[in-house]
Amino acid sequence: MPIARIDIPHGKPAAYGRTVADVVYETLRAVLNVPENDRFQIVSQHQVGDGLIIDPTYLGIERSADALIVQITLSEGRSVELKQAFYKTLADNLHDRIGLRREDLMINLVEVKKENWSFGNGIAQYV
Repeated sequence: MPIARIDIPHGKPAAYGRTVADVVYETLRAVLNVPENDRFQIVSQHQVGDGLIIDPTYLGIERSADALIVQITLSEGRSVELKQAFYKTLADNLHDRIGLRREDLMINLVEVKKENWSFGNGIAQYV
């Protein structure tokens, strides 16, 4: 049910974006119990400071030029504790797999009601 938008700095190899997408999907499955094959992702590269604007010091967090944004739209209903576990696990997993500094990851979850999804055929499959 989730759709992930992953915005990364321009100039990264295709394998970098694919690995970030893989890690996001694996973490969604492991922590938020997303079903197998429920994978819908958009990976985009943007020029830093032009198409990708990320404040380098907001909330006292020092971000580098490698900072990226992961926005996930998903059905509502998960606890705050589960979301916090997801944030930490995703930051740790990206650090382990691609060396991304934990400070360089911004995550935004957008929760919607189940009737707001159609996976094809003009049908709201979750209603």
